[in-house]
Amino acid sequence: MNSQTIHAKSQSRKDSFIDQPRRFSLAPLRLCVMLFLGILVVQTTFAQEVADIIKVRTRVVFMDALVKDKHTGINISDLSADNFEVLDDGQPRKISYFTREGQARKPLALVLILDLRDDGAGRFLKREEVRKAMLDELAKLPEGDEVAILAINLNSVDDKTAAIRNGKAMWLTEFTRDPAQLDSALARVPALVAPAPETAKTETSKHDEKDPARESSGSLTVSTDTTATEPKDSSEAQTKDDVLETETIKGKNGAVITRTIKKDGSVNVKRVSRDGKVTIQLDNIYDMAGATRDATHLVEEKRPNSQPAIVWLSDGIAPIFYEDRDATEQILIRQNAIFNTLTVDMRTLYKFLLPLGQPLIGWTGISLAGSAKRLAQQSGGEAVHVSRVRDYGVGLARIIGNLTARYSLGFALREEEKDDGRMHQLDLRVTALDAKGKQRKLQVSARRGYYMPKGDADRTSAAVK
Repeated sequence: MNSQTIHAKSQSRKDSFIDQPRRFSLAPLRLCVMLFLGILVVQTTFAQEVADIIKVRTRVVFMDALVKDKHTGINISDLSADNFEVLDDGQPRKISYFTREGQARKPLALVLILDLRDDGAGRFLKREEVRKAMLDELAKLPEGDEVAILAINLNSVDDKTAAIRNGKAMWLTEFTRDPAQLDSALARVPALVAPAPETAKTETSKHDEKDPARESSGSLTVSTDTTATEPKDSSEAQTKDDVLETETIKGKNGAVITRTIKKDGSVNVKRVSRDGKVTIQLDNIYDMAGATRDATHLVEEKRPNSQPAIVWLSDGIAPIFYEDRDATEQILIRQNAIFNTLTVDMRTLYKFLLPLGQPLIGWTGISLAGSAKRLAQQSGGEAVHVSRVRDYGVGLARIIGNLTARYSLGFALREEEKDDGRMHQLDLRVTALDAKGKQRKLQVSARRGYYMPKGDADRTSAAVK
């Protein structure tokens, strides 16, 4: 082998050795490219997930609206989003969510609150034909809707184990749509109707002064102190161990309400005037405020994904402190609960005395009548009056029908809006033309406000109630 051949082979091996690392260097390059592409995919997926989270966390204020013809009272169901205008504290909001009746709605969590005073609605509710008419209407509820029944101002001779508020109220049934269960619940009403005041007075003389049933009837204490020293009240005799919960409410006028719930279920409500000179004490009371609190709490606990709705059945007389009424209104608005009233005629004597009694008792800060109607107006509900026994079913049917025949609207809150915790005033305006091209006169029922959540934790909630 000559020297040229040896040199050529040596050069060939050298070239091969030099080229080898160049070929192998492509593998790490491919790996880097694959890793880079993988990172891009992960980043894209993560970005998409973040976008989804932001989308889910969008805060939306929802409201239901019932629209009627002002003259005929007939529901109007052919409107579009263009017919509606929502003002939030006077500023227009863009409607981003809209459905009509039958398109989409939450199932109803309906709570019937029966005022069983015999000199009030109880004298009608104990009649079988009235209860049957109500039961017939409840049986027509659409699929998914349920009913709970709370009886108040009742005679405590019934099953005390089911009673709350020291025999003054009890749940006849929690949420159900079983006709048999509803029938059984309403069948208990006659035995629970509290006796009229004259009867109660006669029976009291036959019992011992310490009879618990007598003590649970409630009492009113009015104290004045010109030295501005708060007088002692009966609750001072109770130890802290007896108290389950205490709530303090300060009214716009400076008066202070203290609601004390004891472990036995009884409630004492005290009002101290702004100057501290007048104290009104209601011991062992279960009023409209207490019933509404319990009703909304039951819905929140048992049916959080349903639309809370309350129907208050009474003769219209419902003593309540104005400050307590305003606090109850806030509860309804926070829970987006619709409060309705089904009211029967008062006794003739009460009709005569009410115009005289309200001004006389007004200085104590107590509203005798009218507060239920106000709660209905502020929460977007209805106040229906019936005057005949056969109208009970019709009145209840009207309320239920109007609860299910509503438009649902919603608007999104901007990201930069602060969660100030105060109530924002809502004003819903609806305009529509009739067949002749003229503006229709409409009656609109919708809640009058909403609360934004407080804090960063609440900002991530899916919707604002």
